[in-house]
Amino acid sequence: MRACEVLVLLALAGSGDARDGLLRYVREGEHWARVLESLSASWPSQWWEDLGDIARARIGAEPELPWRSEPWTRFGIEVQSCPFVPRPSLNGLSTAELLALLADTRTEGNAKVDALRALNAREPAVELIPLVPSLGMANGRRPLPLLRRAVERLGTLALPAAQDWVQEDQGWLAQLGADVMADHPGPEALPGLVQELVEQWTARAWCGPDRTARRLAGFGPDAAGAAPYLRRFWLHTPHSYERTAYLEALAAIDRDGLEHVYTESLWDCEETTRLLGITSAPANPETLGRIAALRDDPLETTEARAAARARLVAATG
Repeated sequence: MRACEVLVLLALAGSGDARDGLLRYVREGEHWARVLESLSASWPSQWWEDLGDIARARIGAEPELPWRSEPWTRFGIEVQSCPFVPRPSLNGLSTAELLALLADTRTEGNAKVDALRALNAREPAVELIPLVPSLGMANGRRPLPLLRRAVERLGTLALPAAQDWVQEDQGWLAQLGADVMADHPGPEALPGLVQELVEQWTARAWCGPDRTARRLAGFGPDAAGAAPYLRRFWLHTPHSYERTAYLEALAAIDRDGLEHVYTESLWDCEETTRLLGITSAPANPETLGRIAALRDDPLETTEARAAARARLVAATG
């Protein structure tokens, strides 16, 4: 989204290429909804209000309804109800108490979303799995916000339940089960996934290969055939937020030759990629100097500064 913010400003400054690129992304890109919200917040309405047909056609494939009213209500698209007053944090509750809130049919939807938010900041709780089918929105068409993230964090622990979810009549639950199973494929899926990545590169399909990369990472060295294409996506993707997935997949498949990639990652615009560089870049004067700069940078994130501090302590003994 950082790149989106830059392009939004460039368009406002008169760049037709930036404006056309963002409008094209709304029509074709994976994270189009967040980009469209950014455009509606910053651009004159006449620049984006003709995207209503596109938004109405694409919103049905989104896992969650949008929270913000603009531009969705202008396009006649349903949004989630936003609270008018701040709600108390549930971070002080134990994991067992959060799960009890989710299991209680009397708990309001917003409170359940807050419980999921608190759970997502902790170690994954396997006890969440039997509660998943009951955690749909009131209209029965989508899961509660943040539920998908909570299930993804469970990894292979959710696989047995996912095999049952795909048989359910609730569309969102069946789709969630299918996604879990696709994210943790069996050995027979490896050739198809490698071929999928090859075809994505051939087509220069920039939206989606990061998900293929995450699936390939689970095969480790057996997915060596994908490594050349993962490197190409790392070098050429226009989506900075996807580089983390490519680097993690390369590290899982074959770490040879990644030293310079980890070093380069110390200057990446994405925090998640910088974190990989902080923890894995080779310990030499250049990298340690950069890590020290990240540790002392007041504009750096708290997590990155803490990781840099820990790496420097380990490096100096």
